[in-house]
Amino acid sequence: MTKKIAFLLAVVMMLAAFTLTGCDKPEEAPAPQVDPINDNYRTFYQIFVGSFSDSNSDGIGDLRGIINRFDYLNDGNINSGKSLGVQGIWLSPIFSSPSYHKYDAKDYYQIDWRFGTDADLKELIELCHSRNVKIILDVAINHTSSSHPWYLEFKSARASGDTQNKYYNYYSCVTSAEKKNGIAYQKIAGVDCFVECNFSGDMPELNFDNPEVKTEALNIAKHYLDMGIDGFRFDAIKYIYYGDTPRSVAFWEWYMSELRAIKPDIYCVGECWSGETEILDYYGAMNCFNFAMSQAEGFAASAAKGSSINNFTKYVEGYNAKIAKENPNGMAMSFLSNHDMDRIAGAFVTENHMRMAANLYLLSPGSPVIYYGEEIGMRGSRGGENTDANRRLAMLWGDSDLIKDPVGATYPDKNQIKTTVAQQMEDEGSMYNYYCKLIAIRHKYGAIARGEYKSVDCSSRYLGGFVIEHDGEKIGLFHNTSATEELTVDLSKCAALSGINFVAVCDSIGISSAKLEGTILTVGPQTSVIIK
Repeated sequence: MTKKIAFLLAVVMMLAAFTLTGCDKPEEAPAPQVDPINDNYRTFYQIFVGSFSDSNSDGIGDLRGIINRFDYLNDGNINSGKSLGVQGIWLSPIFSSPSYHKYDAKDYYQIDWRFGTDADLKELIELCHSRNVKIILDVAINHTSSSHPWYLEFKSARASGDTQNKYYNYYSCVTSAEKKNGIAYQKIAGVDCFVECNFSGDMPELNFDNPEVKTEALNIAKHYLDMGIDGFRFDAIKYIYYGDTPRSVAFWEWYMSELRAIKPDIYCVGECWSGETEILDYYGAMNCFNFAMSQAEGFAASAAKGSSINNFTKYVEGYNAKIAKENPNGMAMSFLSNHDMDRIAGAFVTENHMRMAANLYLLSPGSPVIYYGEEIGMRGSRGGENTDANRRLAMLWGDSDLIKDPVGATYPDKNQIKTTVAQQMEDEGSMYNYYCKLIAIRHKYGAIARGEYKSVDCSSRYLGGFVIEHDGEKIGLFHNTSATEELTVDLSKCAALSGINFVAVCDSIGISSAKLEGTILTVGPQTSVIIK
């Protein structure tokens, strides 16, 4: 009898402990450091290299600056709470180029002297891999700089009519009679030759009907894969054959099959700044950025500012399903803003709205991307100016770093935030520390990145969420986007949750808290909660 009583008491104590803690504490059941090396479900951080960190006091960011700041990004322990804990970095173009942005390569095989050397890049790669962080390079292979030796040879061959010159057909060009509407051209003086230049007259488009150009594109990627790079962000993927999506898609399917033969777990993402239909066309080749989630009127920001949460949850469920239909191994690549957009912090009246938008996209499927400085609420926009430099301003470190804004920047200091990284790191309630906690929560639950999402309608404008299933496990993820109201839902009355019995709150993040009493879930304003 005594043994039975002791046994029953032990069971009661175990249940009581579970009820009090909700879920296992990290110290009792530590989450894995990061995903296995061949797992591409990662939280990425986009670095505009020239604006990030300056190691040699010339005012220009460089590779050594990134190395010096690596503990800020990932200190080797994503559970430490002392770094952002990102699992991947994406570097803007680092190749030799006449511009500050480097999207017009003059030599794909040469690191721009302002950014460093091959040795610096190799050291950064080794540092990344020692902390299980993937590193990808931004490559614009659809066009080059007009000062690229290939283009200089091409112009000379065209001007002289030297059809035997290797570079005679290296660039996409037509006669005056062949010009197409919607395509921008640059005329070569003295001959009836118009070179396709969709972005600028200084950025001529390569001719991918030429097998030698396709080989060059492969060799560029192979060069950096041999150095240890984990993959690439490909710029402007629809411009390989602009206006002809099927041909562009066919190119990328061929190109990616060649790269996967070299590196099966290669991490690649394409920029197709277009509508959903065209973006999905490229998913057979690679993952693509989710533009509908981004910017001031994107699904995340709109929901954070008070539009119906159900619009957001139904979109995420539907978009995920569409990706899976196109490619079962595909994933969403969500973000709020990037180097080509006004910084997202400027879209919100209060910082709490910004935090809610971060919850919505960082607690979403796939591999989200944080734009450098987003985590401290940096601002930057074109405003009345016609320059993207205002969106690529110097990181606000607040220490001895002499990094300067890029050439052409005119963003008023009075419009910028008044705090720095150094200050925010010391402030427990800062945006920076909020991002650290939020990213740690994302890493803690593998289902958030990898799971199958089913939206849950809570019959509320502001309270809604998902049931997420992965490897036989189900979690509930709910968001309350209201700025002021604590909201309640009876989970037993939600059709999407039929047969699912949630028993505990595991984590919450926001300006308030959450609790689960039986089937009644209560979530405070501008707060997200995970239940099991």
